[in-house]
Amino acid sequence: MEAPSRESDPLSYADFTRQVIEEFRANGGRVGGPFEAADLVLLTTTGARSGRPHTVPLGVVHDGERLLVVGSAGGAPRHPAWYHNVLAHPGVTVEHGDEVFAAHAEPAAGADRDRLFALVVSVAPGYADYQRSTTRTLPVVVLRRVTPP
Repeated sequence: MEAPSRESDPLSYADFTRQVIEEFRANGGRVGGPFEAADLVLLTTTGARSGRPHTVPLGVVHDGERLLVVGSAGGAPRHPAWYHNVLAHPGVTVEHGDEVFAAHAEPAAGADRDRLFALVVSVAPGYADYQRSTTRTLPVVVLRRVTPP
């Protein structure tokens, strides 16, 4: 089962996303279907224009204490909305497994981005396919836990 494309059927995409989020929260971060074996997070961002919270399920790769997410949008020609949101408001909430925490989202740049993207591809090779299907450079966003004062 594949996720519906946002471009082909936005309502189905929204319904699919909502179902994944509900299943994630009901099962301590585990979901079935196309994401059954995937390591996922729920990333809640603040809308760049709306200022409203938006939650999306994303594949995640571990880099020590940091979590890496990729703005692949399945290889679409434009960056996903959540990426624009973190550029405007880097304070995010991350749900990973049954843990919820505040984090700072920072896009990697230059050689660091390339190194991290290679790490992501070594764990999840499908991201290389997404990169090949678009002319834009897929952003790698580093999520660093914010420790309370």
